[in-house]
Amino acid sequence: MAERIVDVLVPLAVDRPYSYKTSEALIPGDIVHVPLGNREETGVVWPGSGEAPATAKLKSVIAKSDYPRLPLELVKLIDWIADYTLAPRGMVLRMALRRSSELGAAREKIGVRVTGVKPPRMTDARARVLSLLENGLLRSKSEAAEEAGVSPSVIDGLIDQGALEAIALPPEPIALPPDADFAVPELNPAQTSAANELREAVHTKKFSVNLLDGVTGSGKTEVYFEAVAEILKTKRQALILLPEIALTTRFLDRFAERFGERPAEWHSAIAPRKRARTWEGIAKGEISVVAGARSALFLPFNDLALIVLDEEHDPAYKQEDGVHYHARDMAVVRGSLAQATVVLTSATPSIETENNARRGRYKRLQLSERYSGTEVPQLEAIDLKKEGPRKGRWISPRLEQAIGETISRGEQALLFLNRRGYAPLTLCRSCGLRMRCVNCDTWLVEHRYRKRLVCHHCGFDMPPPQHCPKCETADSFVPIGPGVERLEEEVRAAFPDARTLVLSSDMSGGVERLRAELEAVTNRDVDIVIGTQLVAKGHHFPGLALVGIIDADLGLNYGDPRAAERTFQLLHQVVGRAGREKAGGRGLLQTYQPEHPVMKALLAGDRDAFYDSEIASREEAGLPPFGKMAAIIVSAKEGPAAESYARKLAASAPLSDDVRLLGPAEAPLSMIRGRHRWRLLVTSPRNFDLSHYVREWLAAAPPARGSLRVQVDVDPQSFL
Repeated sequence: MAERIVDVLVPLAVDRPYSYKTSEALIPGDIVHVPLGNREETGVVWPGSGEAPATAKLKSVIAKSDYPRLPLELVKLIDWIADYTLAPRGMVLRMALRRSSELGAAREKIGVRVTGVKPPRMTDARARVLSLLENGLLRSKSEAAEEAGVSPSVIDGLIDQGALEAIALPPEPIALPPDADFAVPELNPAQTSAANELREAVHTKKFSVNLLDGVTGSGKTEVYFEAVAEILKTKRQALILLPEIALTTRFLDRFAERFGERPAEWHSAIAPRKRARTWEGIAKGEISVVAGARSALFLPFNDLALIVLDEEHDPAYKQEDGVHYHARDMAVVRGSLAQATVVLTSATPSIETENNARRGRYKRLQLSERYSGTEVPQLEAIDLKKEGPRKGRWISPRLEQAIGETISRGEQALLFLNRRGYAPLTLCRSCGLRMRCVNCDTWLVEHRYRKRLVCHHCGFDMPPPQHCPKCETADSFVPIGPGVERLEEEVRAAFPDARTLVLSSDMSGGVERLRAELEAVTNRDVDIVIGTQLVAKGHHFPGLALVGIIDADLGLNYGDPRAAERTFQLLHQVVGRAGREKAGGRGLLQTYQPEHPVMKALLAGDRDAFYDSEIASREEAGLPPFGKMAAIIVSAKEGPAAESYARKLAASAPLSDDVRLLGPAEAPLSMIRGRHRWRLLVTSPRNFDLSHYVREWLAAAPPARGSLRVQVDVDPQSFL
């Protein structure tokens, strides 16, 4: 075949593909190996521009990979995300393409079985091995050695002498096929209606977005499982995204109870080799259902027909590092490219999703009652101005009394405080010095269990000082404010006989410990749970009867346009953990602002009133979803350099009647990881192409040199 030119995108920080010569018949999506500088790189053949550069100076494609090509819909998704977020195209590809080191052939496992040949010399160890294997069944070498209580060299010796034969074992399957009819549940009428709507949507094989809107405990999971069952019957593929997949063992168990087998998993805790095998199985269509974190959105599905985003409101779906994207929005884009059914589930939809449902862009499927028949817990306010806790305490007398009554009945109580550690601030009582991070403009958080002061932004930590670095007074530091560890100290003093547990993402032991602790709560091995926002992630605690919110105002104290929305969602979700299987669930909310619109809506149980008010105020202010935003963060090792460049950048912004530029201003967190930060915020009407405007602006702006960096976050979720 005559040589031709192909464009190849590599998974590096580049925005354009490189051109190569090839004599192979390559098409967009093919994975290839190409020379790049003095090394070999794995890339993907990209749709060409139609240009034909001189072939004499071009390098040639080394080889086409044996791995399946990326589907065209995924190639289009990568282009779409790069154009929208302004991220380099190669960095978006990097999220979709497993690197060549992970895609290599899996290490072959060897099994052994007896041949009937007797070894020349019999020992006790050899006899134990032959006795173990006398049934003729295959065992792996490591299993045979372990069960017989011998070293691997004994197995090797028997192989060398012909008493055992070595046979290559087939790789264990990543996920066994789920059975759509394994355990069909009995659904209530509302669930049945919603499930039928999703089945019909799947059958049309056309793009649609459905909001599965149900109160906490209404059985939303069982409903979308029926859509998954329809996918299995038609031999297509489904993706279920969860905000904290690494912790959701219970979800995987529920899936197995319904379908007989667990789905394939995709998240950062999966070993690289298993991730590579999973990636390949999905590309070949061998894996039908994947449950994963937001990165699973970039897997090369062979025939994707259903995308479910569980708890679609959760902030964890926004990627804040590298490529800034929101998995909810990109799931809708991928669904449109694949002509797939998209299901967004939540008891507290995001303002964007709620507005789309109200305007008919998304179809709302409503579940208004709990599956168990119990009522959603009603909240009561504890006005801290009138009935606050005693000095040095954080739990009010009324909440303390309710905890005692709850655990005396053999039920569980949950205290929610969205602050990790023991205390958010450590202060010298002699001179007022506040312990700050050396790399960030933040206070160090005391973690008393670990005996460290920790920065929650860069990870810097240090032991608590014995003397104040400023005034040199000994033992002068005092903790200011409560964290969950300090709250536990108070709970143990008030209820010394209660079994108490702190649930927080930064406790030692990592994911496995958190899984075990969540299981302990589910099994009622704990009386009082003290938790951060981790407890609001859709967990089902059947024995939980009381939820106490220690500081309901905490999330409202930041200059964030989404503060009210996030506070409402978080508190609503936390209270929704109570009373799921027994009537009488109760929530007590400690607040200094019982008249705040968020608190009034929560206390009245009037979700619609909150959405009416919040949507109206967003529309009036032109904030998302009625306008667009892009944050531009300028950072440098030196503060004056960051400020100077930010001002030059603002001065170079093209004039447009549709664009409003705010800043530059020093970021609320003015330094993170040793880098000084300045922010600009760009806003525009919804119908304006803000991504294109910012791209043209930055292309014409003065170049950022030295330690300067410019980051763009389209649709920012964080304003720190």
